[in-house]
Parts: sequence; structure tokens; C-alpha cells
Amino acid sequence: MNTTSATTSGNETIVDSTASTTMGALILGLVFLLGLPGNIFVMWSILARARKQNITTLLILNLAIADGSLMALTPFFIIYLVLKTWMFGNVMCKVLFYLCLLNMYASIYLITIMSLYRVLAIRWPHKVRIVTGQKTVMRALGVMWVLVMVASIPAMIYRKKTEVSTRLVCDSFHDTKKDVMIQYMLELVIGFCIPYSIIVISYIGILRRIQQTRFGRRVRSEKLILAIVVTFCVFWLPYHVINMVQVRDTCCALLSKPSSRNYKVAGSTVAAAFAFISSCANPVLYFFAGKSYIRREGMEFMARLFERTGLDSATRKSRQNSQNSRDKENEANSVMLKEKEPDSTTDSSSNQVKPVKNGK
Repeated sequence: MNTTSATTSGNETIVDSTASTTMGALILGLVFLLGLPGNIFVMWSILARARKQNITTLLILNLAIADGSLMALTPFFIIYLVLKTWMFGNVMCKVLFYLCLLNMYASIYLITIMSLYRVLAIRWPHKVRIVTGQKTVMRALGVMWVLVMVASIPAMIYRKKTEVSTRLVCDSFHDTKKDVMIQYMLELVIGFCIPYSIIVISYIGILRRIQQTRFGRRVRSEKLILAIVVTFCVFWLPYHVINMVQVRDTCCALLSKPSSRNYKVAGSTVAAAFAFISSCANPVLYFFAGKSYIRREGMEFMARLFERTGLDSATRKSRQNSQNSRDKENEANSVMLKEKEPDSTTDSSSNQVKPVKNGK
């Protein structure tokens, strides 16, 4: 069977460019040094130090597990880029890239679930606990993990180790142009377009609701989650742009038109390495969001941040209503006391006059 490669036709491979492989290796090295300990610290903070678990902390825990798992795989890719040859065999070629795509899908859909939960908590605070109980969320997470495992299978089917231009490369190989379209369109639509459409719609609803409320405390947790969403989008966008270029190149090949293959091959290594940054960026965001807790809480500052972030709007609203009720009650009591003051003055003056009359 003669297989053709989406990225290696014309004897071009993703490891041919010294500049791109060097930059990719440096990015992955920095990502590994920051991301692995950072995500382990997030997991430790939630599992060992958080006094109570809530839906937001559960979602952040799953996100840290997905990101931390990806960080543990980066040494294989660093070695690949430094040596410019794949030395881990065909099975590891398929498994490692399958796990990478699995992390991409898991991260984006965890962020999507987080955004949906926040919009429910903001717009319908009294109903959110009925719709999003902890058991319901656990089932949703289980279904999500199964779906992303299935959606990542094409990355393993179309990936193989082969020898191109005297180098061993681990890359995508397709039998037909149709297979190229299937793989990259799936990654683009399922991994970016659909989830980000849901996220954008959710945050439009969140921001509108926040504009209607007078209480600024609600904005803090939304800013943190919005920062996670924007960060993931920024770092994964170049990867999906490369996918769009790949789809366009395939269409051009079908129509016998010139394509921009050199652009795709040169940018794919850096774009893929750049996408890894999103998995180490979240712990950095948590650190800056929770730095006000460091002096007071010490090493437990992140656990307190997640507890505060996980405080849903229903709880906040009930607390606000309780505070308003107490304020109204105190105000009513003060009014009653003021109304009673003249009566008490009259009574005291009459009590002073009576003894005088009796004396007469």
C-alpha cells in the first residue's frame, strides 16, 4: 500500500528546519519545568488542602490532571526535536500523539463545562443546584472523558513512524485526500469551533448578567475563568490555523492549484510546541489570582482561592439576601427605638410629677 503523508510530501518533514526544532525544544523545556510541578501543586492543593470540594474545584482538578499528564509526555518530544529523529518505535508514536490530542479535547471541553456552569450559576442561581448537582457533574465528566477518548482515535489511526529523507519521523500519513480532510476537519470543528461557540455564548450571558448587578464581588471568579478561556484560545489558535491551512492545501491539491506547503511544514513544529504552553499557563494564572492569600494562608493559598472561586452565585445571593434582611431588621429596630423615645420621656416626666402632688 502506497501511503502519502500530509506533511512529508516532497521529502519535507517537520524536523528538517533547525530553527523551528530548536525553538520548539526550548518552548517544551520551559513548559515542562513550569507545567509539571505547577499542575501537581494544583492537584495537591485541591485533594489535600481544600476544606470542601465544590463543582468548580472538581472541574479545575480534572483540568490539572489532563494538563499534568501532557506535561509528563513532553520529554519524549524534546528528545525528538533535539535528535531530529523518532527513536521510540511505532507504538509510542501512535500512543503519545493520541494522548496529546486527548488532552486538547479534554481541556477545551472541561473549560466549556466550566463556562456553562458559571452562566447557570449567574443567571439562574436558585435552579443551578437542581440542574448541576455533584452526581450530575460527575456523570457529565465521565461521559466527556469517554467522548474525547473516542474523538482522539483518528490521531492514532493516521499516525505512524516511517523513514523520510533518511530520517525517522512520527507524523500523519493518509491513504487518500479524503482522510486528510477527515482528520483535520474533525480537530478544527470538534476541538475548536463547537466548544468555543458555546463558550462565547456563555460569556456573553455572564457579562450581561454582571452588568445588571451592583455587587462587584461576583466579577472576581468570572475574571479568573475568563482568563483560563482566553489563554487556552490564544495558545491553541496557531495550531488550528495550521489545520485550516492543511485543509486548504488539500482542497488546492484536489483542484490542482498551488498550495502553501512550506508555510505549513515550517510552522507546524512551533505551533504544536506553542499549544503546550496552555497546559502550564493555568497554574501561573492561579498564582497571580491568589497572591493576596499567600501571606495569610501560606502554602494553602491556592486551596483557599479555589474555595472562593467555587463559591457559586446562589450561595452569594443567599448571603446577600441574609445581609439585606439583617440590615432591614436593624433599620426597623432603630426606627422603633426612636419612636419609643418620646413615650419613655413622657412616662419618666409623669413619674417625677406624681410624688410632688402626693407631697401636697
